[in-house]
Amino acid sequence: MARSKVNLWETHSSTVLSITLVLFLLGLCLMVEYHSYRTTRDMQERITFKVDLVPDITDEAALVLKTRIETIPCVKHVDYISRQQAAEIFSEDLNDDFVSFIGYNPLYPSMMVNLRADYMPETSHDARESHIKEFANEVKQLEFVTDVTFQENVVKELNDVFYKVTWFLIIFMVLLVLVSVLLISSTIRIALYAQRDTIRTMQLVGAKSGFIARPFLTHSIWYGLLGALIAIVILAIATGIFNQSLGGLELLNSIHLYWYLGIALLIILTGIVLSYLSTLFAVRRYLRQNN
Repeated sequence: MARSKVNLWETHSSTVLSITLVLFLLGLCLMVEYHSYRTTRDMQERITFKVDLVPDITDEAALVLKTRIETIPCVKHVDYISRQQAAEIFSEDLNDDFVSFIGYNPLYPSMMVNLRADYMPETSHDARESHIKEFANEVKQLEFVTDVTFQENVVKELNDVFYKVTWFLIIFMVLLVLVSVLLISSTIRIALYAQRDTIRTMQLVGAKSGFIARPFLTHSIWYGLLGALIAIVILAIATGIFNQSLGGLELLNSIHLYWYLGIALLIILTGIVLSYLSTLFAVRRYLRQNN
């Protein structure tokens, strides 16, 4: 008994198009999530913690303290600003020599500290805030340190924005997967109905359901692979265009390319699995209804 043949380019071009569209949107969401994650981490490392020091600290003691702070695992960079340097910076901002005007330097020495995003907890923004406060309390206990200040509201708002974007994209991707399953299943049911006479003949001569479904499932794997490859090509073109238009974002550096490869592999796997499962559900349902 000849198996039912499905023409990829004519009968099921809509299936490939549906898969391509779904996987393109899925890949776009993954790239937005990845870049929002990278941007959030970069911004977290740019948040500066101001460590105020006692006014009479010597440069030698300050350098020792700087080395001590640098040994803390979560610290990325430390800058020491002496009283004289602080006065020079403040004078440049005011465009006036305020020290000569008031007769003394009222500014205290300080250190500017940036933390590593790699050491930040990723479970929740509350965990991140707790980690930051633990660091600030640890530094406050050091000798010559009077206070540690940072933009607490900025840290909280940054974490809130990241988690809101993440949850929005997760919900959107889940809905996208559900819609794609329904869309692909509907297309497969139309193809099955178009070949109902052949399927019915195979059932009458005793063909097993697995035998009837096999060609459809085999083609579904190729549909998923083809749709994924087309979606990846479109994503690559779109990324190249955005990279040229927004070169400051550096969308094509070596770190991003490594993650893009992972996203591409995930798109291929998702395309094959989605297409296969959607076809399997549609074929089984159709054969049960027509037994």
